[in-house]
Amino acid sequence: MHLTQAMQDFILHWGDMGAKWGVNRSVAQIHALLHIAPEPLTAEEISETLGLARSNVSNGLKELQAWKLVSSSRQLGDRRDHFTSIRDMFDLVNAVVEGRREREYAPTLSALHRVAEEAEEDDTPPKIKARIAETLETMQMFDDWYRDVSRLPRGVQLSVLKLGARIARFLPKGRDG
Repeated sequence: MHLTQAMQDFILHWGDMGAKWGVNRSVAQIHALLHIAPEPLTAEEISETLGLARSNVSNGLKELQAWKLVSSSRQLGDRRDHFTSIRDMFDLVNAVVEGRREREYAPTLSALHRVAEEAEEDDTPPKIKARIAETLETMQMFDDWYRDVSRLPRGVQLSVLKLGARIARFLPKGRDG
């Protein structure tokens, strides 16, 4: 696959951002390539296009499949897997948010529940208990909101997003002015 300068810049930037999000740069680049590719690509095509070792591409594809961002398919007459990213941006964002929630946010909530219970049983000072409880309550509120919104039909979610942006224009400015 021939990459134009814009395509290269997209892939490089996605890789840089992936590194900032805690994702290996080459994994993010693989995802970027699959995201913009008009047709599914084989691991060999990905390796050639990005100049990455075949083993690196294979590991990256496994990671992206674990995140449910990439799927594989077969084509008649070809024994190789062909890979594609989630095509719909709304679905892609939902998959990323849900994956991060499951891997990062939900375990933190579980740990906070456990810590709050432990604090009630040991000699944790009242001010510390209150801080732990406030942290848990706030994080739980955001998680409950996310889960409620994620259950809504897609059209309703889009309407809520658009409505929120319009409402924000009429509300007093926050701390950032």
